[in-house]
Amino acid sequence: MPRTATADRVDRETLLDFLRPRHRAVLLTRRGSGGPQLSPVTFGVDGEGRVVVSTYPQRAKVTNARRDPAVSLCVLSDEWDGPWVQVDGQAEVLDLPDALEPLVEYFRVISGEHPDWDGYREAMVAQGKSLVRVTLTGWGPIATGGFPPDVVDRL
Repeated sequence: MPRTATADRVDRETLLDFLRPRHRAVLLTRRGSGGPQLSPVTFGVDGEGRVVVSTYPQRAKVTNARRDPAVSLCVLSDEWDGPWVQVDGQAEVLDLPDALEPLVEYFRVISGEHPDWDGYREAMVAQGKSLVRVTLTGWGPIATGGFPPDVVDRL
């Protein structure tokens, strides 16, 4: 039986429930020229429902988000043909030392407890990490691929 495509509109809590177990996304920022810049990222959802991404301050996504904080992410499921959603928001970039405890939370929401939090903190400082934190302002439907319903009816 052919699969019917879906596009389910959801409220904020249902969206966050969808996002939390997923950690793969493509982040869209805007270059200085206005063109899109896409970055595959690992993300988490912090305790306030913001999307968080660990990165380095030298990365294009950071430069772009500092200049234009309007960003979007296409959040993907682990399986290629699984459900996905686009989320839109306003980004802020946290640099060290302000990024340190949010980076701990980032790790925790993705991977759970670290065996050596002091060592993790030292590594984040040594690497000079930053955190992009996105406050969600909108989102599309949670979608799946497949055939439009009228095509399925004809198959």
